[in-house]
Amino acid sequence: MPRSSRLSAEQLLYGYVNGLFPMAEGRKGRVYWYSPDPRAIIPLDTYRPQRSLRPVLNRGEFEIRFDAAFETVMRHCAAPRGDDANTWISEEIIAAYTELHRQGYAHSVEAYHGGELAGGLYGVSIGGAFFGESMFYLRSNASKVAFHHLVEQLRRRRFVLLDSQFMNDNVLRYGAIDIPRDAYLEMLRQAIKQDTSFL
Repeated sequence: MPRSSRLSAEQLLYGYVNGLFPMAEGRKGRVYWYSPDPRAIIPLDTYRPQRSLRPVLNRGEFEIRFDAAFETVMRHCAAPRGDDANTWISEEIIAAYTELHRQGYAHSVEAYHGGELAGGLYGVSIGGAFFGESMFYLRSNASKVAFHHLVEQLRRRRFVLLDSQFMNDNVLRYGAIDIPRDAYLEMLRQAIKQDTSFL
């Protein structure tokens, strides 16, 4: 469903705790809310890095930082990819999530190489649930390493739900599975009750 008022941090929080997330569509970037059925999640207890990524992790090729460049990560995620000039991350969405970041709910994981931002991801954290939004890379393996450290951080902080929204080839490589929306909503209800935080 579209909505007429400008997207706010409060609307984002209300949406996430009710199983909804926004995406902008069209040239005007009109925001629509989604609650897919089935819903894709990445089980935190079964994730393992791909064999090809393990040497990269062992060599420590990337420096990992949290929340050091949140808006920059969002803008990289919003950049056109390949021949597709469309993006679901509009200026309105960037503004709302940046405000959510200031409130302590939205976070970024960044991978740096030689002191330069090479890749990363961002998402939203509520209770023991993390809602993954988007990732990007400027250097091979950077986003994969950022994702690996995201999972490690969620495990350390005892999170119980990593939401990846829609199933696609990208999240499938990280072990994503589809579950019915009703099952997701029950997991969500339990997860947001958890007394934990991302940092």
